[in-house]
Amino acid sequence: MLSRLRPDTVRAKLVAMALATTFAALVTTSVSMLVYDLTSFQQNWIDDLTTQAEIVATVSAPAVSFNDPAAARQNLALLRVRPQIQQGAIYGVNDVVFAAYAQAGADVPPLPAHPGRAGHAIEGGRMVVYHPIVDNGERVGTVYLSARYRLLERLASYAMILGVVMLASLLLAALVASRLQQAITRPLRAVTDVAREVMQRRDFSLRVAYDDDHHGKHGGEIGTLVDAFNDMLAEIGRRANALQEANLTLEREMAVRQGAERALLLADRRKDEFLATLAHELRNPLAPLRTGLDIMRLNGGDPGASLRARGVMERQLKQMVRLVDDLLDVSRINTGKLTIRRESLELHAVVTNALEIARPFVDAQGHELAVSLPPEPVYLMGDTTRLAQVLSNLLNNAARYTPRGGHVTLSADVGGDGRLHIRVADDGIGIAPDMLGAIFEMFVQADASLERTNQGLGVGLSLARRLVELHEGTLEAASGGPGQGSTFTVTLPVLADVPAPVARPSLGHGDGRQFRILLVDDNEDFVNAIGGLLRTMGHTVQVCHDGPQALAAAEGFAPDFAFLDIGLPGLNGYDLARALRAMPVLGRTVMVAVTGWGQQKDRDLAFEAGFEEHLVKPVSVEQILAILAGRREGVAVADRG
Repeated sequence: MLSRLRPDTVRAKLVAMALATTFAALVTTSVSMLVYDLTSFQQNWIDDLTTQAEIVATVSAPAVSFNDPAAARQNLALLRVRPQIQQGAIYGVNDVVFAAYAQAGADVPPLPAHPGRAGHAIEGGRMVVYHPIVDNGERVGTVYLSARYRLLERLASYAMILGVVMLASLLLAALVASRLQQAITRPLRAVTDVAREVMQRRDFSLRVAYDDDHHGKHGGEIGTLVDAFNDMLAEIGRRANALQEANLTLEREMAVRQGAERALLLADRRKDEFLATLAHELRNPLAPLRTGLDIMRLNGGDPGASLRARGVMERQLKQMVRLVDDLLDVSRINTGKLTIRRESLELHAVVTNALEIARPFVDAQGHELAVSLPPEPVYLMGDTTRLAQVLSNLLNNAARYTPRGGHVTLSADVGGDGRLHIRVADDGIGIAPDMLGAIFEMFVQADASLERTNQGLGVGLSLARRLVELHEGTLEAASGGPGQGSTFTVTLPVLADVPAPVARPSLGHGDGRQFRILLVDDNEDFVNAIGGLLRTMGHTVQVCHDGPQALAAAEGFAPDFAFLDIGLPGLNGYDLARALRAMPVLGRTVMVAVTGWGQQKDRDLAFEAGFEEHLVKPVSVEQILAILAGRREGVAVADRG
């Protein structure tokens, strides 16, 4: 039929016009949709791959910082749930491959020798992303991800669909135009107008509608053309809606991921605060213990001094030095790799150690403590210090949450399962049912200021459960509810027999010229012991237990040396040092910080406040004598802490 049209006739020109108009409208719409789809497709790929790289960088920062390739490889192995990602790698701070991942059976090129600049690139049909790994504001490595990028395949399939639709539409338009000459202009104009409106407003709900003057609604080829155009708009509209929903889904996923990242950062910050506080609180009891050993070593011939030193040492936590070293290892605590020293031990010895630690606090609360143990020896394989820590923690916990004058019991028996069951029970405030699991989570101390008077480890029941699990045991809590007391049960495996234990070493002597020394610390055992030791060496010593007392005594005493704790009640050590520096009479006084706070930022704060030395507890007499000798010989004081 088209072959019978002469090119110079109006009919041919109408057909040509109809075809040209339809073709222009279809091409414009199709190209716009294609460009929009491909642009959105590429941006979605970039956003998705960049987000994946950010997640890998966040979860792998601790592994890179602590040189743990296995953990990094495990993080990369999670990429197997994303089949589009064929290859990944983590580069260390020296730009050398730290850990790598490749999809099984995938044909991937060799990894780059060094990571590129942060961002994305398209290389040979693949999209690659480089993203820095940052830990505590410092770049420690780079994440590299490579994924299949099927842009050409999508372009070809999309173009094929559009081509088929366009050809079909043009054919229908030509057939309709050949039969319905004049009437073709109206629907084509309508189609063109709708196409223009769709492109301007991006409203794919628009449809072409027209009426025939004589027969009402058109059928035939023109109606088919209009219907085809409307169907195409409907299809494009469905695809646009699907794409919009996909974008919304991606935005929600990104919001969830960002929330998870914020939770990780918060958990990491709380972990650092927790470890710093833990180190501070555990170092404090070690100071008088170390000083007591120095007194016994230097004044072995003085029975009175030795007796006083033993009294100080008995009030402290005897076996905390190795526990401090372990707890300060951040990565081992964080990854659950806290180790214990395994040796055969007897239950009565563990309970005795725990009671020595906990009984002063239990007695101070006015509680009645009852202990019931099996009459025959019960042997375990484990760490006496750690198990004593667990039991003392449970006893202190029971005493703390039981009203004054309550009852605390510690009982043990070997059950029918052949395992030891140790129970610490109280008639205190009890535990709500929904809190029985939560109480074993790591918590933060309510008062973290330097001026706080309530001292405590803040380890809680979380460390106790972890230590019990390292002994292949369990720790469980039970309670009838608020006001009905609580019971904590430690279950441990039992040993058949045991070998014998081992012994320990001791210290030396020193001398020096006389100085005026100011000692300020709220730990009375430590500061009184070190003060007594310095007095036996001939020094004049002034002891204070809080900041305001030290500030009042300092100007009249005019010390040569001032050893100040940082976490003082009333006035912290930083502010005290600044106030002392402002006194003209103390212009030549050497300020020394003696504290349990040992991080680099704490040292920086100390030097900014006017300290010339920063010693971390426990402090030995040799460290103090070294500082006195440095001043005596005119040597510049440096940071030996």
